[in-house]
Amino acid sequence: MVLNPSSLSKYHALPSHNNGSFDFNLRCGFNPPKEPLIGAQALVSDLTPPPPPPPPPPSTEASNASSGKAWNFLKYSLIGAITGATATVGYASYAYSVDEIEEKTKALRAAPSNIKVADDAPALEVKIKNRVYSSAITVPAKAAEVYIDARRTIEEQIRGYTEPYAEKLLPDLHPMERHVFTLVLDLQETLLYSYWTREKGWQTIKRPGVDAFLEHLAQFYEIIVYSDYSNMYVDPVMERLDTKHCVRYRLGKAATKYQNGKHYRDLSKLNRDPNKIIYLSAHARENSLQPENGAIIKPYKYEMDDTALVDFIPFLEFVARNPPADIRQVLASYEGRDIPAEFIRRSKEHQRRMQEQKQQGRLWRR
Repeated sequence: MVLNPSSLSKYHALPSHNNGSFDFNLRCGFNPPKEPLIGAQALVSDLTPPPPPPPPPPSTEASNASSGKAWNFLKYSLIGAITGATATVGYASYAYSVDEIEEKTKALRAAPSNIKVADDAPALEVKIKNRVYSSAITVPAKAAEVYIDARRTIEEQIRGYTEPYAEKLLPDLHPMERHVFTLVLDLQETLLYSYWTREKGWQTIKRPGVDAFLEHLAQFYEIIVYSDYSNMYVDPVMERLDTKHCVRYRLGKAATKYQNGKHYRDLSKLNRDPNKIIYLSAHARENSLQPENGAIIKPYKYEMDDTALVDFIPFLEFVARNPPADIRQVLASYEGRDIPAEFIRRSKEHQRRMQEQKQQGRLWRR
């Protein structure tokens, strides 16, 4: 018998038994619909190889390496330029004074004002020349000016700490006192002695004979105290030491010259004739810039039987009463000797010679 396809629809709806050995559809002679055919163009496209992949992006490591080289070159160039400039400035500061540098760079600093461009020159040429001169001449010239100004400012600031506070530390002498000698006295170990103990702290001891020394010599000398201590220390000490105000002026650390880590007395700033200055100190050779004016006294170390100040009175009084043309020559004749003892010896020798001359005169009269 021949089955009608329309009558097979009811069998289509029946499920297949997986556990059986036959298929209901095949047993009924039904063929399932076939897949539609794929077009030729689709098959050709499937057989065509795929296009090559796009090239990879540039490596970030290579770009980082190139930028790193450029940065290193710029960095080391900048370091080299700064090092060279620092070395040049250091050498110039060490080898030349600011006045010498100003003279040597005078032509360089005047060069920018000497730049001349023709009036009929085109604007582009003017612009290019200005750029070239600005980078090649103007910049170094400005740098030289900045260096000179900065160095002058720094040296002025340093000079305020290293130089005496004024060119003339003392006012002019009265015309009636032009013949008077100036006696400059050190403070420590000359007029007094300071020491420190754990029990009492700082102690200041007045040297024996200070009162008689100052009071007597104030009749003949202009007396000045010149110390390397601050005036905050000098003034209160002198108020108690010099109750009769025999000392005319007091100079402290601000009036000294700081050099090689030490404060020196600069007698040339006293506004006095150097031929008439005597600097009495236990360290007259070490702490003065004019050692030829120095008279060395035995340093005072708290000896109760010290008489050094009183022993100096005869010599100083003799100088004041018989003023030499240049006291420095007199002091040079006492070099290496104890001045009071040597003065007494010379005085006795002079008296002996005078006695001999008198005796010889009497003999000639007879």
